[in-house]
Amino acid sequence: MASEMPQASSRVSVDKADQGYAKQLKPRHIRMIAIGGSIGTGLFLGAGGRLAAGGPSLAIVYALCGLFAFFMVRALGELTIHRPSSGAFVSYAREFMGEKGAYVTGWLFFLDWCTTVMADITAVALYMHFWSIFSPIPQWIIALIALAIVFTMNMLSVKFFGEFEFWFAMIKVAAIVGFMLIAVFFIATGQQVAGNTPGVSMITEHGGMFPKGLAPMVTLALGVVFAFGGTEMIGVAAGEAEDAEKIMPSAVNSMMWRIALFYVGSVVLFTMLMPWTAYSKAESPFVTFFSAIGVPNAGTIMNLVVLTAALSSLNAGLYATGRTLRSLAVAGSAPMFAARLNKNHVPYGGIVITSALGLIGVLINYVYPTQAFDIVMNLAGIGIAGTWISIMVSHWIFVRRAKQGLYTRPRYRLFWAPFTNALTIFFLVGIIIMMWFADEIGPPTIGLFCVVALIMVAGWFVVRRNIDGTLLESSFLETDVEKQTEVIEDHDPTLPPPPDDGSPRS
Repeated sequence: MASEMPQASSRVSVDKADQGYAKQLKPRHIRMIAIGGSIGTGLFLGAGGRLAAGGPSLAIVYALCGLFAFFMVRALGELTIHRPSSGAFVSYAREFMGEKGAYVTGWLFFLDWCTTVMADITAVALYMHFWSIFSPIPQWIIALIALAIVFTMNMLSVKFFGEFEFWFAMIKVAAIVGFMLIAVFFIATGQQVAGNTPGVSMITEHGGMFPKGLAPMVTLALGVVFAFGGTEMIGVAAGEAEDAEKIMPSAVNSMMWRIALFYVGSVVLFTMLMPWTAYSKAESPFVTFFSAIGVPNAGTIMNLVVLTAALSSLNAGLYATGRTLRSLAVAGSAPMFAARLNKNHVPYGGIVITSALGLIGVLINYVYPTQAFDIVMNLAGIGIAGTWISIMVSHWIFVRRAKQGLYTRPRYRLFWAPFTNALTIFFLVGIIIMMWFADEIGPPTIGLFCVVALIMVAGWFVVRRNIDGTLLESSFLETDVEKQTEVIEDHDPTLPPPPDDGSPRS
């Protein structure tokens, strides 16, 4: 029987949904996309409210949630080295859980980022209203302009996307490093900040690490996990990288120290500079600090940084959902329009669909300008947790099949698997359950997700007869790929795209 078992090397699959993409992302793009994915408005804006809610214990929550985020992205990194794919976790779910798993994973991820796109254009509009010159412009118009600009950027080419994300990430990193250098200087020299002498005493003399007990840590964990949403983006980008197998290990490994340095380090510094009670939900903690030391135009400077973070997230959201929808569409579980590529090898169909739904965010900004951000963010968190769980399940099955001799695991791998898989899944499921008890938004969010889940189930019964279960192949000639790419690019956009294998779909 052993002789009949297929060799591991023969089980390296090719997903037809990856055909037609241009491998134009360079190592520096991948590194900065990894950095940008783990640094966003959750730190620049959300940390203020979380500090006010839990005090210095926020650093521990960031560290704990960051550890599970690292487990997830390490598992994704191993799968990416096994087989780089722009379909990423959708493609891996297809390989290890079948088309039903790919369907659930893809639409959960789309739910997450579609709502996030709506929230991001809302955030951009709110940040622009910080400057009085933009105050007369209605919030919905600014949101529409932001969506149009980033939509255009994504349509050019993946290289343009990589360049924009590179510089967006550079601005965010420069802002954090600048803050940390100034903060360390104040702590080392003992110069006062708003009448307070920086140091460990700012923690010990104001209730210690847990001024409100352990209970706030549970509630904080919900928001922190969602703040790390976007770290999985590196798996999508790897499918269009020039040399994913070489760059992915260093990009993934560096995520751990980035979380420790930027998130945990920043929170520790904030609590050593001033009492945790000095921070609030209404203001970025960076603005609070820089204003306290008398830096002129601190609010303007940090508002530019937070605006950059929102645009970066919006840019990444359109990029990732376009690729995800194409992976679903080629299989038959999403509108076939999403499968189309333009002459720049960009899946314009999926990006158009996401942008069109983003117009709902523009409408919300028109009808409910003061509540728009909270309304569209209610579902995003569950989508993030669901995507991460899918990644860990896919990797778990991959490890199990590798032990059976069906695959060969790369040298770069998730350590202690499958124990780390089970622990991460347990943690994420616990986060979703705790959402019900966290605050008044929890029950309606869970209820709304149940409605979405029912719609997804109904959708599966609609599309299942159109599913193409032959997308994964181990022998697909490059000449066929090139020919099919030309057909997709030259095809009349008013007609459905041609079948992937040259024959009618059953």
